[in-house]
Amino acid sequence: MKNNVILRTDSYKSSHFLQYPPGTSAMYCYLESRGGRYGRTVFFGLQYLLKEYLCGSVVSREDVEEAATFFAAHGEPFPRAGWERIAIVHGGRLPIRISAVPEGSVVPTHNLLMAVESTDPEVFWLPGWLETMLVRGSWYPITVATQSFHIKTRIWEYLAETANDPRSELPFKLHDFGARGVSSAESAGIGGMAHLVNFQGSDTVEGVRFANHYYRQPMAAFSIPAAEHSTITSWGREGEVDAYRNMVRRFGGPGKLVACVSDSFNIWNAVEQLWGDELRDEVKASGATVVIRPDSGHPPDVVLKCLQILERKLGMEKNLRGFKVLPSYFRLIQGDGVNEDSIAEILAVMKAHGYSASNIAFGSGGALLQKLDRDTMRFAFKCSEVTVDEKPRPVFKDPVTDSGKRSKSGRLSLVRRDGEYVTVQGDAQNNELKTVFENGEVLAETTLDQVRARAEKALF
Repeated sequence: MKNNVILRTDSYKSSHFLQYPPGTSAMYCYLESRGGRYGRTVFFGLQYLLKEYLCGSVVSREDVEEAATFFAAHGEPFPRAGWERIAIVHGGRLPIRISAVPEGSVVPTHNLLMAVESTDPEVFWLPGWLETMLVRGSWYPITVATQSFHIKTRIWEYLAETANDPRSELPFKLHDFGARGVSSAESAGIGGMAHLVNFQGSDTVEGVRFANHYYRQPMAAFSIPAAEHSTITSWGREGEVDAYRNMVRRFGGPGKLVACVSDSFNIWNAVEQLWGDELRDEVKASGATVVIRPDSGHPPDVVLKCLQILERKLGMEKNLRGFKVLPSYFRLIQGDGVNEDSIAEILAVMKAHGYSASNIAFGSGGALLQKLDRDTMRFAFKCSEVTVDEKPRPVFKDPVTDSGKRSKSGRLSLVRRDGEYVTVQGDAQNNELKTVFENGEVLAETTLDQVRARAEKALF
């Protein structure tokens, strides 16, 4: 189907233009996280939404005709005159202004993240109409970036305590395996891109491409040759060691990394006899690092036992912090059952047994990109002010049955007080929200490097 911005909404929005008080000429709305799993959000993804769907002439007369026909059959009234005004008078450009906190900013929940207001009194209702698109286009990348950031924080805690050079290791500690576990290619692009705010390893090609294109990055993430079960089991059980040897010979070399799933038959035999004995000298001589991937069992137990076997077969040295590290030619990656809690559990077990977090990286799929929803961070988009008879009127709700759903009122600003973000009423001079979109034009762009720098500033 042809993309029609008018129809990227909820059905009931089509009747709202008739429901506001007579004399209404402007609307002001805002986006916030009302709490949820984490206490801070990483704002990200708006630039993609603006460039892909809202920038330039996005409404045509044909779009208006299609929408009018749809809603007539659908049983809803339709503000045809308003949409025709947008198509003809505005040349298809949306008469709205969007202000937002810089992408990558880490903002406590219950704060203003984005504000949307109308710029044409004849279509004052437009910010409300766009709520569906704006919320759908915001909650997902923000939530993925937020979850990824908090996982990064957890990993950093262990690296800082157990690694010699934790900052250099951190960007590649959580690899995105999520492409096949999401609901669509666009979800892979948006979610995979959001993860790359915090890390630089990914196998989600759409996510890397989105980040490269929409955030002007030459190459947003990297990957390495890696085996899957079929590339090992196709050699047969008796040829398992030959399958591993082939990986080393095909992809090894000084400074190279190659990942090899090793639980197709017997992970303990693979680690102890095949990698730890038969192939050990060849791996070492190749100059490569083989990253062994266990892919079944209880992750903390499996990781610990693999480390203990490798310590017995290869030996380990203590780093400057007194924690044991494998020889440089072997590492582990845990890619099964990986989420924030299991990562923390694995690292805690490793630390308790004297192993540095340098020995392991993680790969996460569905838990990283799919096991979340709008309520994970309780996102809401609310109108907080309308102008009626040329007078601003505060708008808010305060349900007696749920105080957590009380919305903010009036025009809002996000300011810094004692280094922390705070939402205040009114147009503050030091408002952290900056206008990024107005009347169909993107006014300010950011790069992925800038986004990453803002997020990292909140971590270190």
